[in-house]
Amino acid sequence: MIGRCLAALTTGHQADELEVLVVCNGCSDDTAEIARKFGSPVRVLETDVPSKTNALNLGDAAARGFPRIYVDADVVIDLASIRNLAAVLRNEKVLACSPEPINVFGSKASWSVRAYYRFWMALPYVQDGMIAAGVYALSEAGRRRFEQFPDIIADDGFVRLHFQLHERKLVAGALSEVRAPLALRDLMKIKTRSRLGELQLWQRYPELCARDVKAKKYTQALFEILCRPSLYLAAIPYLYVNLLSRLRANLKFQSMERYVWERDISSRAASSVDDRLS
Repeated sequence: MIGRCLAALTTGHQADELEVLVVCNGCSDDTAEIARKFGSPVRVLETDVPSKTNALNLGDAAARGFPRIYVDADVVIDLASIRNLAAVLRNEKVLACSPEPINVFGSKASWSVRAYYRFWMALPYVQDGMIAAGVYALSEAGRRRFEQFPDIIADDGFVRLHFQLHERKLVAGALSEVRAPLALRDLMKIKTRSRLGELQLWQRYPELCARDVKAKKYTQALFEILCRPSLYLAAIPYLYVNLLSRLRANLKFQSMERYVWERDISSRAASSVDDRLS
């Protein structure tokens, strides 16, 4: 996954245009070796600590410039999109932004998974940005809104909470490709993790979370969905996953100390197969 991510980021870059930091957090494979083969502008940092937020802090400590764009390693975003994000952040009124997420489905992705994402991506608050893109970007002033990344599950949710609607933007013309899971059981894992991250944020940052809820406008979202009969059937898997993942997250939240990070492996395996076939 890291090779495809870095190839998209660096192809066509100009001298001194980019600084790409790859932070390998407890990797036991050849991620670091693959990343080093890209040479300049890629720098590789390694840590034995298997924590995403620790990796983010290490990357921030080593980074030299702004704006800063945080990219998950299994996401594909090209250089043109990176340039678009950076251009938007030159506007002092916009402190944070993200690309438009494009869900990429493997050849064996189930109808229920496709339907879930079709419904979810239609929700107005998802379209507000900084949700589900696997990428978010901060200006220097935006990064000053908080100190270090805390030890939490939802780093993207934490960042998003620090900015009001007029301070963040979904950038048209910037796209990130996010691989969707193949089956509903795999989708349930990542949505349970997402809900668990929300519960953790509510526990630690209730005032910020309450402000975000007011901005989401659930009534407006429901009205807009009701005006689109084509989404009615897709609502079935969405409601199923939404309700069951909330139940699973609430149960797991009672034993956070023993929580094991749940992630979707199916999309990564399928991605490898699809790439070979293409």
